[in-house]
Amino acid sequence: MRLLLVVGLLATGCKDRDAPVEWDCVLAADSDPDFSQQIGCRGDFDQLASLPLDASIPGARSAKTVMDRVDDGALYFTNSSRYPIHYDFASAHLSGNGLPIVADLGSFNATEYYAPDRRFLLGAVTWYEEPGVFVYELAPYDTSDADMITTAYRAIAENTYFGEELYFHPTSQSIEGLVPQLPSDVRIITTDELFAGITYQPLNLGTSMGQLRFYRAQEVEDFVNYREIVVLDEIPNDISIVAGTITAEFQTPLAHINVLAQNRGTPNMALKGAWEDERLRALEGAWVELTVEGLGWSIREVTEAEADAWWAQSRPDPLDVIPMDLTVTGIWDCADIIDPELPLGDAISARVPAFGGKATNMAAMTHIGPEVPMPGCFATPVYYYNQHMETHGLWDRYHELTQDPEWGDARARADLLEQLQEEIVAAPLDPALLALIMDKIDADFGRAKMRFRSSTNAEDLGNFTGAGLYTSKSGEWDADGEDITDAIKDVWASVWNPRAWEEREYWGIAHTDVGMAMLSNPAYDLEWANGVAVTGNVFDTSGLEPAFYINVQRGEASVVLPEDGDTTDQIVYYYSLPGQPVVYINHSNRVPDGETVLTNAQLYELGTALDAIHRYFYEAYGTGGGWYAMDTEFKFTRDRELSMKQARPYPGWSNAE
Repeated sequence: MRLLLVVGLLATGCKDRDAPVEWDCVLAADSDPDFSQQIGCRGDFDQLASLPLDASIPGARSAKTVMDRVDDGALYFTNSSRYPIHYDFASAHLSGNGLPIVADLGSFNATEYYAPDRRFLLGAVTWYEEPGVFVYELAPYDTSDADMITTAYRAIAENTYFGEELYFHPTSQSIEGLVPQLPSDVRIITTDELFAGITYQPLNLGTSMGQLRFYRAQEVEDFVNYREIVVLDEIPNDISIVAGTITAEFQTPLAHINVLAQNRGTPNMALKGAWEDERLRALEGAWVELTVEGLGWSIREVTEAEADAWWAQSRPDPLDVIPMDLTVTGIWDCADIIDPELPLGDAISARVPAFGGKATNMAAMTHIGPEVPMPGCFATPVYYYNQHMETHGLWDRYHELTQDPEWGDARARADLLEQLQEEIVAAPLDPALLALIMDKIDADFGRAKMRFRSSTNAEDLGNFTGAGLYTSKSGEWDADGEDITDAIKDVWASVWNPRAWEEREYWGIAHTDVGMAMLSNPAYDLEWANGVAVTGNVFDTSGLEPAFYINVQRGEASVVLPEDGDTTDQIVYYYSLPGQPVVYINHSNRVPDGETVLTNAQLYELGTALDAIHRYFYEAYGTGGGWYAMDTEFKFTRDRELSMKQARPYPGWSNAE
């Protein structure tokens, strides 16, 4: 017998009060209105509401509100699917016919969100499913004063059936600062309080089929069958290809598990209590279809034949990787790698086959300017990796291993690949190469401890990130170069990490076309802070609410692979908007309560660098239409100085052919 399970947030939410008593509905069922001036029942709200532009808090539906102060405070709840921004409604319904003309979009935005004498009070009424609350919210960059907020809040409360249960939710630090000025009848609910009531977090939306399995996080780091949908007790440090993921802990959008899911196009969600969830446990071992949506998730049992057919239809098209360019030799300063005379996209494409994606993008960053501080760096091309493989017969050894009778079994294949890695590490390094690298470090870096970072021609590409597949390692200076030798060979050997091989195989990438270059820069100890940031708003890919998403932690503790119990500052930073509003989605447990990891000055410095990176790489990665952003890594050194470590196109960008 098949089991069908549909789970919506309303069904799983934990309400702490009875639902507000509804009035008579104002709107006829299925009337599809442009607006209403009252909300008398849930049906009225549902006809007007849509998913909000900024979905940083899961399980939300929102109806925009417009209050016209030149028309005796007339209040409108707008059809937010038809009018996704306030201007659309105001220009269509509140311009002319006895009312003042609504100006162009630029003038409207500059006035109606910022001017003290603005005509409109703009906001939204949002229903958060799992906490079970209606809230009034402003755009994080809105500069309404306490009187404006109070006026709009009271009008909305008087004209909605849930008015007695309505809260005001401050959406940014600047708006939080007004809370002490608000009267007692304006009920406040914070972002932390909203998150406390949420059990479901959609990370990557989609549908997939596979066999439902339960694993402890540490069990999936080596190998999982790619046709499994896995339920995990914690967030794993790494995971091989799977059909879908459900974690019992909430994730961050830039966690490795989510970046991998986005790159692969597989559904990914978090569900508190998933490990013990009876609905999931009832399907353990069964073939299922998992669907992750913004407002809920569903899972149903299917046959193995259905899953086979789905996989045959859904397997991605093979990715072409330009084979290694073996004509480039020597050790290169990052600043010399990119040809500034070429269009940026062409310049990057020309160098990836020799220097790999990571080193090439880092080289491009050196041409941005002083607003992007970064460490000195050099790159070692793939020529030397290939030389090592050829000199010691390691290419032949790989082909020999593929003929092993057990090669077709994934776990046995992993053991064979690890044998190849051991042989790569055991083979002696070319003394001439070691001398080149040692001389470079001696001359330009004062024999500093160096970080040797993986940079293949099959990672950090626009259509494939390869996040977490390969190994980077630090090497200390010593007279015989032993530690540096070990680091270099470990990086080279990571081409054959079993999980990297499986990932490439899934995407149809020819393994022998992949070569390992290296990006090298000084290793930093005792960092003040470290983090990752996306130069676009990951919660609003429409581009209507431009912002940076930043995930940062004090010290050297990882933000993408946090230790058990660690939390980080998760920030939506509206850098390009007046006042540069800051929204904290979560707070670090490594700083005292009430403090943040970064100071306002450090956040501004980081925002300036992110803005420059976003604009510079747009020519290469953003001109094809759709949503574009760069995925970056950064740190503040022990001296509290910013250093940008990496930039690559965020998963999912699509450039024009």
